[in-house]
Amino acid sequence: MKTFLPFLQKRYTTKSYDPSYCLDTEMIEELLEILRLSPSSINSQPWHFTVVESETIKQELAKVSQHNTEKVLNCSHLIVFSIYNKMADFEADRVNGLTVEAYYRERLAPLGEEAVKNWMSRQAYISLGVLLSACAYMDIDSTPMEGIDKEAYTEILGNDKFSVLFAVALGKRDKEDKNQLEFTPKKRKDLSELSSLL
Repeated sequence: MKTFLPFLQKRYTTKSYDPSYCLDTEMIEELLEILRLSPSSINSQPWHFTVVESETIKQELAKVSQHNTEKVLNCSHLIVFSIYNKMADFEADRVNGLTVEAYYRERLAPLGEEAVKNWMSRQAYISLGVLLSACAYMDIDSTPMEGIDKEAYTEILGNDKFSVLFAVALGKRDKEDKNQLEFTPKKRKDLSELSSLL
């Protein structure tokens, strides 16, 4: 029987990166293709993924990354997740021509701008889970980060069509990273507290 379990058992959120390590282009391209293939409600794909490898831009982003400054500076790459800033742009780019366009027009659009953007955000979080799982499988260390100044990130990245939600640092853990499982064992609730079988 094939099992994915060992990859998640060994995964942890990296707190300190090796600044000398750089992911190769093929790995980044594969991760982007994995993100492209991520599922979303009604195949809406309401996201934009920005890969940051430029040290100059990383330094700018680090200044507005709150307690995540060192991670941003020392990781190999950042992937910044964004969603459409305006409902109209999303509809023009993604909705028109969808096989389930009628569903969107009848069920989602009437809820209004804020509700639709919240719905888009939830789709982006699905793709985040896919990315983190893929990184675990590919032996790439990762850190999902909501602790950033989203408005400042959006301004620095310079694409006002999209609003930043969160970022993921990618790279290789520093050997002294105290969050490694050998130093800080994984803590999870017992399955009986988290699930039910009916």
